Amino acid sequence: MSSQEDGEISSPEITAIGISFGNSNSSIAYTSGEGKAEVIANEEGDRQIPSVLSYIEGEEYHGTQAKSQLVRNSRNTIAYFRDYLGKDFDSIDPTPCHASAHPQKHESTIAFSVQDKESEAQNIVTVSEITTRHIRRLASSASDFLGKSVNAAVITVPTNVTDEQREALSEAAKAAGVDVLQMISEPTAAVLAYDARPEAILKDKIIVVADLGGTRSDMAVVASRGGVYSILSTSHDYETAGVQLDQVLIDHFAKEFIKKNKTDPRENERSLAKLKLEAEATKKALSLGGNASCSVESLADGIDFSSTINRTRYELLAGKVFGAFTRLIEEAVRKADLDILDVDEVILSGGTSHTPKISQNLQRLFPPTTRILSPSTLPTAIDPSSLSARGAAIQASLVQEFEKEDIEQSTHPMVTVTPHLRNAIGVMVVSEDVQKGLFSALIEKETAVPCRRTGLFAVPREGGDVVVKICEGLRDIKVSKKEKPKTNGKPASDDSDLDSDEDEDGDEEIREKVWKIGAVLAEAAVKGVKKGGKVEVTIKVEADLAVQVEAREAGGKGGVRGSLGKARVAENGSAGSG
Repeated sequence: MSSQEDGEISSPEITAIGISFGNSNSSIAYTSGEGKAEVIANEEGDRQIPSVLSYIEGEEYHGTQAKSQLVRNSRNTIAYFRDYLGKDFDSIDPTPCHASAHPQKHESTIAFSVQDKESEAQNIVTVSEITTRHIRRLASSASDFLGKSVNAAVITVPTNVTDEQREALSEAAKAAGVDVLQMISEPTAAVLAYDARPEAILKDKIIVVADLGGTRSDMAVVASRGGVYSILSTSHDYETAGVQLDQVLIDHFAKEFIKKNKTDPRENERSLAKLKLEAEATKKALSLGGNASCSVESLADGIDFSSTINRTRYELLAGKVFGAFTRLIEEAVRKADLDILDVDEVILSGGTSHTPKISQNLQRLFPPTTRILSPSTLPTAIDPSSLSARGAAIQASLVQEFEKEDIEQSTHPMVTVTPHLRNAIGVMVVSEDVQKGLFSALIEKETAVPCRRTGLFAVPREGGDVVVKICEGLRDIKVSKKEKPKTNGKPASDDSDLDSDEDEDGDEEIREKVWKIGAVLAEAAVKGVKKGGKVEVTIKVEADLAVQVEAREAGGKGGVRGSLGKARVAENGSAGSG
């Protein structure tokens, strides 16, 4: 007897993908049989698919084809709509849409007036409906590539997304036939894309994720502790993004055109649209090579325009914008109450991250020990434009076998918002007659509990009876001056363009991370350790914030065990031992 005759209804097969739904561009990815995340190209071969829809005589164009219509058919072309989803009209900034269909208030939502049917009548299309159409096209491209119907997805969202926006996105996707298994933050997806690589080594680290997009920049400082990600700080800027770099080139080429033809192409709507598209293409070319050309047929008054620019000139013109990107990252680190010396990795995400100058500035800002993960600094770096989609695809492969209710319960704030250690907990091994020793952090600050760490620590040279001190560690920055070499009593270099880390006398400022010992939480005596031996220390912080310690000679049996009182909980929800 068949299962249907038994009254059982088989669940449809879930085919899930990862979707990065950006305000400027979107991308889709899946996980192959080998567990590797791969980006899917649409029918036009684009892996970075502009989040744009355009309508001509009832026919819908999508992606690059739709973006090209911003010149000839701007009023029926909808772009930069993602950030309007789930918002009130009075709270949005319509500026990005000035060169396309304008958002307007419609009942309790935001809509666009476009001619999306064969008739000449204008129709009101809500931002939710546009989102549905966009996701439907993305899912269709993925279905064509995979050869089976895509019906589920993990979608990335900014860290400042509201519950209303999440609900609106989920409903729009459902209307497109795509069940949203989970929404994950864009920085989490970026970190996951790197950590899921076979060669990745999981270790405790502080990561800055700089998502530099077309119309906004989003920063996040992430603590990765034992494979658990905790976002320490976020910041968002809508005035520093790829469009500002485009504007630098637009103004540069417009001035050239004015000089030769006495006409400003920026004053004509269609001429400006042409120049914008070409400036963006020139910017991308300058990310790959040292020179790029800009050529626009009939730019203004029927006059063709052609020019070239080299990367050095471009970087000088855009110096203020590049400086603003660097300051945004510095501010995010300060907001997390950290120093740039605390940062182990910087992940550059988003299309604007392809610009080499941004990576070069970060190399100068951070110490050499900080890895800058971008195409221009690391040959094995993942394409910044596809990071979020890859991370979402990996997450989709992990959760698609679970029931949706189980996923919702496992991602509920009651489960995911856990206490964190306010200060590091570490070990200092000393002999009974010499009470000074070197502090080594075993559990880093911002580690989520419960957690367990084990480490080996060298004992004083002669061995014997040693005392293991379990202490709080307070990170501090030590600043010292290194005097510059002098020639005939004068500084070797007399350049006026001194680095910001040098004082008026030309002495170089050296900053290094050091540990200060905070409260001593416990002491344990380990007897008769061999000369040159080591002690093994295990610290375990329970879910209820109770702390257990075990210390013994490495390779030995027995040892000393003890429990400390429950740690106190800080006001921000993190825990500090005490």
